[in-house]
Amino acid sequence: MNDGYAIHVEGLTKRFGGRAVVKGLSLRVKEGEIYGFLGPNGSGKTTSIRMLCGLLTPDEGSGTCLGYDVLRQTAEIKRHVGYMTQRFSLYEDLTLRENLDFVARMYGMTNRRAAVEQALEDLGLAQHSRQLAGTLSGGWKQRLALAACMLHTPRLLLLDEPTAGVDPKARRDFWAQIHRLAARGITVLVSTHYMDEAERCHRLAYLAYGELLAQGTPSELVAASGLTTWSVEGEDVHALAEQLRALPGVTQVVPFGHVLHVSGSDAQALAATIAPFQEDRRYRWTLTQPGLEDVFIQLMESARDELSP
Repeated sequence: MNDGYAIHVEGLTKRFGGRAVVKGLSLRVKEGEIYGFLGPNGSGKTTSIRMLCGLLTPDEGSGTCLGYDVLRQTAEIKRHVGYMTQRFSLYEDLTLRENLDFVARMYGMTNRRAAVEQALEDLGLAQHSRQLAGTLSGGWKQRLALAACMLHTPRLLLLDEPTAGVDPKARRDFWAQIHRLAARGITVLVSTHYMDEAERCHRLAYLAYGELLAQGTPSELVAASGLTTWSVEGEDVHALAEQLRALPGVTQVVPFGHVLHVSGSDAQALAATIAPFQEDRRYRWTLTQPGLEDVFIQLMESARDELSP
């Protein structure tokens, strides 16, 4: 069935030792879309990804990945999915070319030599092809891992925190490559903790304690948050932050260098609380648009209050 969705699942649940790690996940990801998974550690992101790519069988729920049933056609799903794990999982004592050739053999590719050469070229690795993988920097290891994922020309990439520990330039280069792949029609589902990466996704989902709390485009999530945010800068904003945190109408105070973001769900209550501080000439207050980080901090705090045991 081709309904325009690379991923279309309803109510996926997975338990380990009687504890539900993922609870009733429903997700629709369009073909060619970059879909971001966000959430704190232990929120169920990795388990969700492994159910989608056929590595784990859901205990409950149903749906399709690339048109294949996630319960009964996991072998077919694996043939068309590239999965990049959090940790570098290739052989550090093999060269880049040897690593890719090994992966191609594992896939049983008949054109593996041509595929390896193409992957090296596409990811800018050709000049390093005889270098041992263990000598690469984090950014180059990331490129090699992505090349290995792309060898069998998958229709879907599942990337589990692929840029953890990678420098900003390497992260930017990686995301440029991801957008090039999406432009070719490849669907990408990626988990990340970085807000600048979240903003590069077409759509986002936020998970906490195994539950999907919110999903939508970055702008939709900000609009739906109901947050009012003020930006304040001036002298000793750290002391100001300590005063504001305990006051009514203030749900979060987040420092960004010498600037604070002061947010609340009740715009009038927040305005009344900060009014006296706005008369202090040491501080400059500006009503601003809440950012994704403000929204996700609010979601994490509410999830901790409502969902934690």
